[in-house]
Parts: sequence; C-alpha cells; structure tokens
Amino acid sequence: MTTTSASGPALAPLFAGFDALLLDLDGVVYVGDEPVPHAVAVLLAARAAGAVTAYVTNNASRPPGVVAEHLRSFGLDVDAHDVVTSAQAGAREVAARCGAGSRVLAVGGPGVAAAAVARGLVVVSRASDAPDAVLMGFGPDVGWRDLADASYAVSAGALFVATNTDLTIPTAAGIAPGNGTLVAAVVAATGCAPLVAGKPYAPLIEESVERVGAQRPLIVGDRLDTDIEAGRRCGIATLLVMTGVTDVATLLRAAPAQRPTFVAADLRGLMTPAEQVVVTQPGDSAPAGPLAALRGACRASWAAADSGVPYRLAEPDLAVLVDEVQRALAH
Repeated sequence: MTTTSASGPALAPLFAGFDALLLDLDGVVYVGDEPVPHAVAVLLAARAAGAVTAYVTNNASRPPGVVAEHLRSFGLDVDAHDVVTSAQAGAREVAARCGAGSRVLAVGGPGVAAAAVARGLVVVSRASDAPDAVLMGFGPDVGWRDLADASYAVSAGALFVATNTDLTIPTAAGIAPGNGTLVAAVVAATGCAPLVAGKPYAPLIEESVERVGAQRPLIVGDRLDTDIEAGRRCGIATLLVMTGVTDVATLLRAAPAQRPTFVAADLRGLMTPAEQVVVTQPGDSAPAGPLAALRGACRASWAAADSGVPYRLAEPDLAVLVDEVQRALAH
C-alpha cells in the first residue's frame, strides 16, 4: 500500500516503517462500547498488509480474553495473546520480586486477579490474610473497603504495585476518574509510593515488545503522559491520535518528554506517509490540509519553550487549529 506524493515517487504508509504496532485501546480503538470512527477499517487494512499488532492497555479491569472478545465484536481478528494489560505487567513485577506462590491482595476489576493467578500468585481478599504484595488496578466497583484493605497491607510492609496511575479514563459519557485517583488515596493514607507497571513506565512496554518479538515498534496512543512518554522513555517512536483525552492546547504545551514523533487526527494516520504526519520537521510532501497547521504550531511552540521564549498562540489562531482537528475527525 503506497501513496503518490505531488513530487512523483510513491510513499509507503507510516505503519510500513515499523515491525509492530503497540496500540492503546481507550480513546484510540474504542471509547466505551463503541469503536472510534475509522479505527476498525484501518486496523483490518494494516493487518491485511502484514502489520503485526498488539493491543497495549493501562486499563487493568478486564482479562485479556474479555478485551479480545470486545475487539472481535467490531470485526477485528484478535485473540487473548494479542492483548497486553498493565495487570499482566504488574503481576510479572510482583512475581519477580516476591516469587511464585506469593500472596497478593488484588484490588480492581477481574483482570487484576486473573493476571496474578496466571503468574502463579495466590490471590487473597483482605489485609488480614497477610499478603506479600498489593496489586492495584482499575475497577469501576472499587470502594472504600478495598482502599482501606490496600492501605492496611501496604502499611504492614506489603510490596505496593500499581498497574498504572492514569488520573482519568475516557468513557462514552465523558472523562472519568482513573486508577491514579484510587492509587492516590492509598498513597495519601500510607505515605508509600507504588512501583508502577503501566505506561509511561517500562514494564508494560517491555512485556509488549517481548510478546511480539519487535525490533522497531511504533507506540500509538491518545495520551501524552502515558503512551507518548512511554515511547520517549523506551526510545520508541510514537503516533498521537486526537480521538481521546489530548486536546490542541495540551499538545502545544507538551513537555519535551511527552512530545510525539507523529500526530494524526485518528488511526488513518497509520495509512499516511510518515513524511506527512511527522511533527519535528516540515514534510516536503505534506499537503496543506487538516492538521498541517497543528503540526507547524507544535514545532513553533516547542521550539519557543525550549529556548525560554514565551509563546502563546492568539485565541483566533487557536480556534482555527481546534476547528482543523474537528473537521479532520469528522471527515
């Protein structure tokens, strides 16, 4: 699959330059129970063209098999092995530090306990069971008693592992509190900071890369502080899509550790030549269509920030950029 540039030669799509796509889920492939527009068609086309895909999520609430079933309901060819969760990465960290057969208090959705069992750990339900570790991940039904038991166990010396610390999670109704808000409650109660397994930290990325045997992966996500920062920490290229939590103003203010390699409206960016979605330099072949102005504004804003020169986009220009993104998403 190639695209012909105005100058003549055919250009390969972005995905063809990498040997694996490490795709975030919430805000990238789906929001709630519904797929993000264009996501399924793009992923089917990329797979048909030989792309290797792994679905890498900080959301630890569901076991991989359940996530795979959700993706199959959209028509994607996915099995449990293709899904890598922060609960799996967290369970690996517990097993490595405490040993197989260790007792772990699993706090969160069913995916947290399932990951612990799969790693040979013994799941307990209360702090009074004297767990060796607390593995804490997102679960919509986590309540005060769960947080209290986690706090008691951590205060008693249990290893504290958080699957992730995302403060928010996108849902069909809007942006809701994520696992980071739950973890923060335990940190406030105990004064103990957890070891974090999920993005932006390395364990989840290492598990994903090993799973698919990648040498040149591309991380695809919607969050600067998890997906994009994970890529920067691990030396992996990143594609930011604007279908999740990151808005135009946030992207323009991105710190150096959270700046993506490529930016696109949605997953159709994977089918676009790299020269047309790269942020750090103007693409000679890039058309002057939607999002071109956004990428140019990112370059100007980031360069100004790095040089210590105040940079503030005028409100009318910011409004134009927001409109560009909205039109691209609606196209």
